[in-house]
Amino acid sequence: MPDIVCIVGQTAVGKSAMAIELARKIGAEIVSADSMQIYRGLDILSAKPSPAERQAIPHHLIDIAGPGEQFDVARYVRLAREAVADIRGRGRMPLVVGGSGMYVRALLDGIFAGPGRDAVLRDRLEREVAEEGLAPLHERLKKLDPEAGARIHPHDKKRIIRALEVYECSGRTVSSLQAEWDAEPSPCGEGACFSAGLQCRAALFGLRRTREEIRQRSDERVERMFAQGAVEEVKSILGVGVDSSAAILQSLGLDEIREYLKGRCALAEAKELLKKNTRAFAKRQMTWFGRDPRIQWIDVREGEAPDTTAERIIAFIKEIPL
Repeated sequence: MPDIVCIVGQTAVGKSAMAIELARKIGAEIVSADSMQIYRGLDILSAKPSPAERQAIPHHLIDIAGPGEQFDVARYVRLAREAVADIRGRGRMPLVVGGSGMYVRALLDGIFAGPGRDAVLRDRLEREVAEEGLAPLHERLKKLDPEAGARIHPHDKKRIIRALEVYECSGRTVSSLQAEWDAEPSPCGEGACFSAGLQCRAALFGLRRTREEIRQRSDERVERMFAQGAVEEVKSILGVGVDSSAAILQSLGLDEIREYLKGRCALAEAKELLKKNTRAFAKRQMTWFGRDPRIQWIDVREGEAPDTTAERIIAFIKEIPL
């Protein structure tokens, strides 16, 4: 058996339901690798496991930050490693589950560092934001580093400033430096990789469905979110007065529903835009995970029960050499 099992894949592929079945079968506790489930109050849009599911199987790193808190990869890695060590210390299996590829990669392999912080440069960029707003900096980033400009949300002040800082300090784009980091994953054995960050053997599995199924499931997920009260959830989050650069505002659904609440579009338009953006996000997730050769892909059959998928993964785990 590996020391840790990771389950990754696109949004709406069915990771959470399958992971709960897998955890029951192998005596595991789940460590979330979802960058939005960390926030309290963002339950519907982040598709958090229900209270009943979390009571049945212990979940870690959910609801650990307030809506306005800044939460970065370094903090995630520290808390996730503590959770993994605690779970293993009690003789249980850590099961890392989520679609945030950067979180999973950083947990296993360590953090992409880049050049150090430049306090003088940061102060200058902060002053520019205060005087002119964030949009001009984001436009500058898109010209210098189109890939990062497309990936980083226009409201994500922290990451925009960091990307510009990396460029001005090193003369290289953050995308090019991250590409080098991506190209050097931890070495693999037969069916398991050595996790440099955790000093243990990890097995990585990715759930995969056809494009048509992902489209249908993600559209159904959006409809379900609106039926469950996504609009009221966004009202509540915005009502606590979070800063415009708060990371929680990058959640799928926040922008779309906020535009509806401001009267800039109809509810049906907001819903269709969220469906479109969710599909685009799922495509970006697969691009990220597709670069990691360590992932053992599991093609989930249409109509296959989560319990069956879990059994298929267990069969792979049993074949991993000790």
